[in-house]
Amino acid sequence: MTLVEDRRRQRSNDPLVALHYQLARTRLEGHLDAIVVADDSGVVVAGAGAWAMCEELGAYAPILAQGVWIEPGANPTSRVAALRVEVAVQAVDVQGQTVLLCARGGEGRKATLERAARGVARILRTSA
Repeated sequence: MTLVEDRRRQRSNDPLVALHYQLARTRLEGHLDAIVVADDSGVVVAGAGAWAMCEELGAYAPILAQGVWIEPGANPTSRVAALRVEVAVQAVDVQGQTVLLCARGGEGRKATLERAARGVARILRTSA
């Protein structure tokens, strides 16, 4: 019997550390500026990238996740309008709880988020 090489280089039993490792690897592979996991109220749970950018992504993630939400005044030069072009958000269900995975930068943000969502869900399921 041969051992299958584990693709993960860093591991942790601590879910927050494991999330950070997952997000840092995703950020590197996807050439992202930043990636965060936030709760549905915009609080950052874990992130990779410049912390100010992570905080901003987390705060705007619930608004951006709504997709069709039009802000009061519908100003096309608002921060939300600018972020819509640069950011992708994906809801991740973890045992009935929804967290938001939000990324900025990179060419294939949506595909990168789909791959990352599986890892985030796995990590958070095992910690619950």
